Amino acid sequence: MEQRRFLVFGAHPDDCDLLFGASAIQLCKAGHVVKFVSACNGDCGHQSMKSVPLAVRRYAETQASAKVAGLMEYEVMGYGDCTLEPTLEVRARVTRIIREFCPDVVLTHRTCTYHADHRAIGQAVDDAAYLCTVPLYCPETPVPENMRPIFAYLFDGFVTPNPFAADAAMIVDPVEAQKIRLLSCHESQMFEWLPWDRGDRDFDVSRLSEAERDDYIRENYMARDIRMADEARDVLVEMYGEAGKSAKRAETYMIVERRNMVARQKFQELFKV
Repeated sequence: MEQRRFLVFGAHPDDCDLLFGASAIQLCKAGHVVKFVSACNGDCGHQSMKSVPLAVRRYAETQASAKVAGLMEYEVMGYGDCTLEPTLEVRARVTRIIREFCPDVVLTHRTCTYHADHRAIGQAVDDAAYLCTVPLYCPETPVPENMRPIFAYLFDGFVTPNPFAADAAMIVDPVEAQKIRLLSCHESQMFEWLPWDRGDRDFDVSRLSEAERDDYIRENYMARDIRMADEARDVLVEMYGEAGKSAKRAETYMIVERRNMVARQKFQELFKV
């Protein structure tokens, strides 16, 4: 099987894991190469920690996650949370990362999500989609020969200006336990900040057994995977046949209308392991 390369840009140091974690685990296990990039350093994602030690902690969480998934690299670009903008400097950095990795597929957020940082990295990647193949743009990082990446979006539930429409999917079920382990690496988020941010100010993870911790991850952070499977049932059946009919959880991706856009069937082939 020809080795494929997947580059995933998230806004924060857990976004890629939540939306592409099970896919990364399976792709890496099959011999493909996956790199995660977090645009921000995560320094605002906590209710009590200070920003500098929090950023250090969240970087360590990305590196633990990378080991679980088998990633080639989990890069943190280092921009502060809640300050990211799709500037010329960010666009150039994204372009250089794409060229240096030379991916077959680049995935990121759409620009219609709730968080300014998500929108900003999505816009920066969108802007780089054509420019990454222009030799005189960022000439200090040459365009690899025959680099023609396909761009795609990670799932979101927003319907304005148009709802997410899956073109390909990967079933989560076979690696559900591994995805739980992956998400558990981001302890500052899964068990501290996100419960607090949802209003559960008395949540205390130390009271949970290991099995209860796993259930908490599954119920609170992987319910979206059930929605993805339900909304992309036709895609799952196209790709997996009978297994697609019964899949409980999935991660899904939408083709971006850019220069190297491919037919849906060819796009789906890239995710088969």
